[in-house]
Amino acid sequence: MHPFAAESEHAIDHPQNPAVLSATPRPEECSGPRPERDPAPPFAYPAGLLSALTALLMGLWGVRRENSMWRDESVTYQVAHRSPDELWQLLGNTDAVHGLYYFFMHAMFAVGGDSLVTLRLPSVLATSVSAFLVARTGSRLAGPRAGCIGGLAFALIPVVQMYAQEGRSYALVCALVALSTHLFAGALDDSSRGRWTAYALTVIVAGWLHEFALLALPAHGLTLYLSRLPRPLLRSWAVAAGVSVAAVAPLAVRSAGQSGQVSWIGWPRPAEWLVVAAVTLIGVLCAVYVTKPAGAAARAGGLRLVRLALPLLIVPPAALLLASLHDPVYLDRYVLYSHVGLALLIGLAADRLWEAAGRTARTATPWRRATVSGVAAVGVVAALLPVTLQMRTPDSRKDDVTAIAAQVRAMAPDGAGVLFMPSRRREWALSYPDDFRGLTDLALRRSPTAGNTLEGTEDSAGRIRARLRGFDRIVALSDPPGQPEDAFPGEVVKRDVLRQEFVVCRRVQVKGGRVTLYARPGRC
Repeated sequence: MHPFAAESEHAIDHPQNPAVLSATPRPEECSGPRPERDPAPPFAYPAGLLSALTALLMGLWGVRRENSMWRDESVTYQVAHRSPDELWQLLGNTDAVHGLYYFFMHAMFAVGGDSLVTLRLPSVLATSVSAFLVARTGSRLAGPRAGCIGGLAFALIPVVQMYAQEGRSYALVCALVALSTHLFAGALDDSSRGRWTAYALTVIVAGWLHEFALLALPAHGLTLYLSRLPRPLLRSWAVAAGVSVAAVAPLAVRSAGQSGQVSWIGWPRPAEWLVVAAVTLIGVLCAVYVTKPAGAAARAGGLRLVRLALPLLIVPPAALLLASLHDPVYLDRYVLYSHVGLALLIGLAADRLWEAAGRTARTATPWRRATVSGVAAVGVVAALLPVTLQMRTPDSRKDDVTAIAAQVRAMAPDGAGVLFMPSRRREWALSYPDDFRGLTDLALRRSPTAGNTLEGTEDSAGRIRARLRGFDRIVALSDPPGQPEDAFPGEVVKRDVLRQEFVVCRRVQVKGGRVTLYARPGRC
């Protein structure tokens, strides 16, 4: 019985219909013809390798991003350089959700050295693996051409390109969810204890890299519901999903106690809503197009893939958005892996467009269809080129820690004090300590390493006020204009003393922040 064929009285949906079991591709497919009855044809590998190579080249292109680093990557860089014992102590206080990733990056820096390439290479490779798995999954369900186009589409999606060059865990989580989805589809074709064990282990590792990876489970569950599969298959998946949730539960409990570290996340802005709506609409339109009345083989193949891809595209973001009604937790990077579903749907829709062109008299000849497809591909690449280029510049991120540190070095006089406003902006200094050498951190009581924290522990408001009054020149690092100001007593004291007792000598706006030199009146 084919797992994705729904029970129906119609022959095209009947589980014993050969059309449901295999869709025969055409010879002109980009990865070659597919043998009948082979759910994972060898011809799918060239499609997967082409997608993986494209994603790899895209990731390596401009991977240094003009030798810049932004605040989240700076956290990865400095935390991963702590000793294993210091790392373990830190995770007891904060950022447990990224603990496995920090240990992994600690090993990476030990082997690969302290470079930006080492910081970002795991994400580049993970994105290449994801593209390969998208192509393999699409090939399994709908034919090599659909898989090939889907894998290439995944590599070109702007947000995928962005996190392919990010020194954080999100691309690795995406690769593991893509693998679990591929294993899931394979287990539905040929259920066995080994396949479900591999599926559960993959979900567990993904969940320990970031617990929101578990949101792929309800998406897979919806696939099972839509496919009307026999009870033994449902039980096998339920056991694997239950084991996965139980294995990740300790991390979820620990990180829930550290939820204050994401208290800065707000409800998605209108622009973010538009992006979510646009991405969802593209996926839904692709799904509607490929499932409209067509040949039996085409319709069956389209249904199989849609039932897998559409829930993966919609369910994880929707779950986070619904959770945000109670406590805002939605960020697009937390559910980056949902774009695996989008890429699969795009690949299938493009495949069906190719077939439709073959049935049209004007474009029936292979060279005409190739010309039309080539022009369309060039148009897509040209449309994405401005975004693709911008992704490889420092302006693509919220701030540029490298530029901020360099500006401090250029304008701070020796013996001056330094203030971070708010205190969490101390992360700007931690990866570039040499640029802050000779400056006194006026609010710091315990360093991040000594206090097992990310940004250190600051003194009381009274002690901060007293220390500020002992300096004639102070360099302040703050957020850009328009950002909300923290109301904590220590932050209020910093602002009040600078405003009442100092004057601004120089202020420089840097990407994502401001560097201001203050001095006593007449001492600029």
